[in-house]
Amino acid sequence: MEGPGPGGRNSPLETERGKERNDAPGWGVPMRVIAIVNQKGGCGKTTTTVNLAGCLAADGQRVLVVDLDPQAHSTIALGVDPEQLDENLYEVLVEPDGAQRLGAVLVDAGERLSLAPAGIVLSALEQRLATEPVETRTERLSRALEPLQQDYDYALIDCPPSVGLLTFNALRAASEVIVPLETSPFAIHGVEKLLETIGLLVERIGHELSVRVLPTLYDGRTRYARQTLSRIRERFKDMCFDTVIRSNVKLREAAARGIPISSYARTANGAVDYGALATEVAALGLLDASALPLPAYEETPREVVVRYRDASASDVRIAGDFNGWVPDKGVRSLIESEGEIRVWTKILKLAPGTYQYRYVVDGEWREDPENQRGVASDVGPRNSVLVVR
Repeated sequence: MEGPGPGGRNSPLETERGKERNDAPGWGVPMRVIAIVNQKGGCGKTTTTVNLAGCLAADGQRVLVVDLDPQAHSTIALGVDPEQLDENLYEVLVEPDGAQRLGAVLVDAGERLSLAPAGIVLSALEQRLATEPVETRTERLSRALEPLQQDYDYALIDCPPSVGLLTFNALRAASEVIVPLETSPFAIHGVEKLLETIGLLVERIGHELSVRVLPTLYDGRTRYARQTLSRIRERFKDMCFDTVIRSNVKLREAAARGIPISSYARTANGAVDYGALATEVAALGLLDASALPLPAYEETPREVVVRYRDASASDVRIAGDFNGWVPDKGVRSLIESEGEIRVWTKILKLAPGTYQYRYVVDGEWREDPENQRGVASDVGPRNSVLVVR
């Protein structure tokens, strides 16, 4: 039986992938494999996997979601009933030559979005492979993904809430790790232990991983949440994403409908936040790709000053096409007060031209309230426009 592929649930995978791949944004660039990991349940792993995938796909990227959790929450959140599938990732990982079967189990989950589904049978994998050498049984997923390097731009792996064989397979296959972290002190302690575990794995197998922490379930209306977010940023510093995922009931509604938030409610806070995360993830990849440097301007840069005023904000950064959308990269910042109003001054070095930008205020992307010039953005609020003459 031929497996479903990105072109349809019953179409041959190789035919559909090969037909349009030359037009995909990342053609010729190896697939980025990102594991979404945290041994704690309820912190937003599945929500992040599914909705980051949806936003990347909406931006034109070809995305593969790999559901490694026996609970199959990513599978269900993408509208697939695991009980109705004849095969899932278990068949791929349990046999020595199972890697060749990955294409046959993939399911179409939307435009430019595919799913490697899970099932409860995955919970038996560790016992089935107990007698194999560690090196062999932890690289099953990596071998299965290898033939797909040119077929997708991203593979996002949803890991189970434990650090066992399935999670180790994800870490061996990935080059990047996102750790969703709910804004609570107990969660911070758990993530510190997880990072120690990841560090031991990296040392043991010599496999480098780029790890970033993503604050989730944030309610900025409470002082407690704001203080905890500040602690997270202070503790993890550059490891912390600038994007913060706010609590949003629309995310749960989208999961119940079996579709990403970007397809369910594009203007909801959840869609805005995950759209911002997709932008930040993509920008980090561009900065890491030596073949895709930021544009160089021949004209002499000049100093440009912009200011953001707010009485309640605790952290304000600026990101735009002038710095690869990485908040405060290459920006000099000053913080002053005007009575009860705090003023963030951002000093930029820009050549003459037109630039788009947004502020990141306590993890939330916002347009410049003092600049009426702006353009529509694909996701979230408008981008402000800065003209340097």
